[in-house]
This record gives sequence, structure tokens and C-alpha cells, in this order.
Amino acid sequence: MTTRYLKTTLLAGAAFAVAAAFPAQGQYAGEAADAGQALDEAGPVNIVADPAGLPAPIDYDEPRRHLVELETTEVVGQLADGTTYTYWTFNDQVPGPMIRVRVGDTVEVRLTNDEDSQMLHNVDFHAVTGPGGGAEATLAAPGETKSFVFQALNPGVYVYHCATPMVAQHIANGMYGLIVVEPEDGLPEVDREFYVMQGEIYTEEDFGTPGHLTESVERLLDEDPEYYVFNGAAGALRDNPLQAEVGDEVRIFFGVGGPNKTSSFHVIGEIFDRMYPFGSVTSEPVTDVQTTTVAPGGATVVDFEVEVPGDYILVDHALSRVERGLAGILQVTGEENPEVFEDLNEE
Repeated sequence: MTTRYLKTTLLAGAAFAVAAAFPAQGQYAGEAADAGQALDEAGPVNIVADPAGLPAPIDYDEPRRHLVELETTEVVGQLADGTTYTYWTFNDQVPGPMIRVRVGDTVEVRLTNDEDSQMLHNVDFHAVTGPGGGAEATLAAPGETKSFVFQALNPGVYVYHCATPMVAQHIANGMYGLIVVEPEDGLPEVDREFYVMQGEIYTEEDFGTPGHLTESVERLLDEDPEYYVFNGAAGALRDNPLQAEVGDEVRIFFGVGGPNKTSSFHVIGEIFDRMYPFGSVTSEPVTDVQTTTVAPGGATVVDFEVEVPGDYILVDHALSRVERGLAGILQVTGEENPEVFEDLNEE
């Protein structure tokens, strides 16, 4: 282990720690690329978070204590067809696992940085009331485990992310997720829930270049991504579509890891019956919404009923981003509903 892992210093007034012997970003990028090439020999890891793989709604009334175990890993995953990338992840997936608790619950976060990592990692929870959202307490060198405990004081949907400098680099490489803190009375019941987050990938190579791609710190600083992604990879939610049936009430917990771009989240062919701006689940939802704006490090919840079968496309309505990988599909099956929609060209 080199000396850059041995000392840390707190930035004055900041919420995270900095490696004292911080090397040039090019050195980090080179090490990550070398690690990616070595890992690539074993084949890429499926880093795409299952949009249906989220915890069930809270079903208890009294405060509880939870143990949240996160492992930070650096793995080669498939970014697009014929293209791989070295992701930095929580639990080998992008976004990291969705965490679900109730307001008033106590949460112990235990973060382990994989011994094969090249980087320091930590986690900052926007749901935490406390220094750095836990970032200082969880700063871990490869092979270390760090932990802290917090009480979930405020209900809502909150982002968590790695906050090790360069923070934007860690987020862009995949280190973000959501924690849902349900209010005392819970959320309105729905038939199906999904977990979707948007991010950006900054590569030295142009969009569509085959092979193993390397990160570009220059493009990151210029806020000029080559790829836009839902759940970590280009077309991830096209190949792993959301599934529902006619008549279902659907809920999407949607967040933006970023690190830089605001999303204009829209589902083509649907209208959000209820939308919870900024992830505030105790405010009255806004009704009958076409598109909602979600900032980097922000989140929302949208609910809508699906009345007609077919494929509904999830997009950021900055629609040129579709051409760089940002589109998903909600597949709805069931009986046709010509009173709501009928294609007059079909025989």
C-alpha cells in the first residue's frame, strides 16, 4: 500500500477527507485502467442494478435499528454492446442498493473498501444529520472497514454517494444510490415499485468505441460526458425492462447521481398522476405532471396507472441524450383498452 492511503486531512469546513499525498489524476486514471485490464480477463461484471430489486414497503409502526453493509469495489462492467469500463461501485452495482427505513429508525452503516481497490472510498448520505453525512467516519483505505450510526430524522427520498476527492470522479464512476426514509404512516400503496437512477460516464474514447474504455478527467471537468446511463449502462433498462400489467399503479423512485447534469425525467405515453417534488414525501404531491426536473444529487417519486398495453420509453427529455445511451422501457402487458387508446391503422 502506498503512502497516499496512510494520512488524511480534513478540508476546513468540508464534509469529507482528502488523501494527504494526493497524486495527479492521471496517475489514478492509469492505475484504474491497469486494474480494469486485469479484471477484464475474467469477463465483465453485470453492474446494472435490477430496477425491481428494491426493499418492500415498511410494514412496522415502532422505530427499529438497521445494519446497512456496503462494500466499495472497482470492477469491470459492460458499459454498452462490445464496450467495458472500470466502474467504482457500492456492492458491485450501479446504482448502489436502495435502502429503506422509517422515520425515527436508527441506522448503522458499515462500509468495507475491498482489499483489491486502488482508491480510498467512503459514503455520504444526504439523509444524515451529522458531519459530512458520514463521509469522514467511513473514509476507508483498501481492506479497511469503517462505520457510524445515525437516526433518520427526516422522511424523504435521498441520494447517497462516495465523497472522497475528487468527489465528482467517484460519482461519475458509479458510486451513488438512494435511501428512502418513509413517513410514520408510510406511502400510498401501489402495485409495483421500481428503482431508477441517472448518471454520466466520461471516457477518453468517443461514444461507441469498442473495447475497454478509460475515464477522462478532462471531460469530467468540462462536464462533457460521452455516455448517459440509467442504472449504470447504456441501454441497461432496454435490456432489463420494467414490467407491469394493465391496471397496475406504478411507482418509480428516481434519482440523479450525476455528477453534473440535471434530468428532465419523462415517460413517453404516460402522465404522472402523483409526483413528489425534490423527494419530499410529506408534502402534497403535484398531480397530472408530464415531465419533472431532478437535479444532480436529487430525487423524486412518481406514481401513475398504466391503462393501455405496450412499451413505454423512459427518457430524459433533453432528448439528444437518448443517442448516448439514455433510454429505458416499461413493458405493460394485458388487454387492449380502445376507450383510452386505439391505433386506427391496425387491421
